Amino acid sequence: MDVATATDQELFDAVVQLIAAYVEGLTFAMNANGAFNLSPYDAFLAANGLPRQPNSGESDQAYTTRLRTALDKLTSPVFILDDGETQTFEFHSQPFNFGEQELRGLRVFLARQPGGPRLSSGVGNCAACHAAPHFTDFKVHNTGVNQFEYDALHGDGSFAALAIPSLAARNADYNAYLPATPNHPLASERFRAVADADDASLTDLGVWNVYATPDLPGPQTRLKTFLCDVAPGTDCGSIDDDSLLTRAIASFKTPGLRDLGHSGPYMHNGAFETIEAAVRFYRDASEMARGATLRNADPRLDDIALNADDIADLTAFLKALNEDYE
Repeated sequence: MDVATATDQELFDAVVQLIAAYVEGLTFAMNANGAFNLSPYDAFLAANGLPRQPNSGESDQAYTTRLRTALDKLTSPVFILDDGETQTFEFHSQPFNFGEQELRGLRVFLARQPGGPRLSSGVGNCAACHAAPHFTDFKVHNTGVNQFEYDALHGDGSFAALAIPSLAARNADYNAYLPATPNHPLASERFRAVADADDASLTDLGVWNVYATPDLPGPQTRLKTFLCDVAPGTDCGSIDDDSLLTRAIASFKTPGLRDLGHSGPYMHNGAFETIEAAVRFYRDASEMARGATLRNADPRLDDIALNADDIADLTAFLKALNEDYE
């Protein structure tokens, strides 16, 4: 490409291709069998003969259930300790350990609410969206991060009261509500903006900006499937786009959880400086979801039940997913 004569769009497309090629190369280390193998967590699974990856044709959720069952049968765990040589970190300021606290955190991470009386602690329900071994379902959910950001600036309950147009009203006035595109270069992007204390009309509604948007036909089929899956058991053929657009409010893609030590600050908007603060947020969001004060809350939040010890243990486990890139 001759950069002197290339158009802005050609230059932009070339940069996108280069960045995509670089990012696709940033894969986490795996052994010859395709199992992740460089974090303390992966070393713990290997040392204890626990399943490390899905079988052929097995979903991540099914594998995670199998891992949970195997972990429940583990009576004499072999822990991982930093030896300063083969098992040590070069690029993380923490020991290469997976001990009792990390194991407690893993159990909380995998724990689900039982069928009987609800538990008030010890249940992260994290694997509902962050199934192993990738620790993401690659889907979209509203965990309440956006509402916390907005309400911190405009007062409790402000996001719940925010006027958000229906599908017909939104698409009838593209420039007023939706993101800029080549077809609508002057669109306001008011609902894909950083919340501002001086302008209550600005916020980021995430997938709401994309779903059923005429200028963005590419991802619609997959997004519809994702939004149907938000409420388990939904018949996708019987739900209309207006209802799915409501489900899309403040929804964002589920991130992976490996190597969080190199990816802070956390959440799509960088709301939390530490992993512990991000975990503590889920306790608060789950309480709001159960109290019906979290707008468009993902139903999986209801089953989270964490106390202070759980938060510390979960944080330790998540740090045990760190690794040094090979």
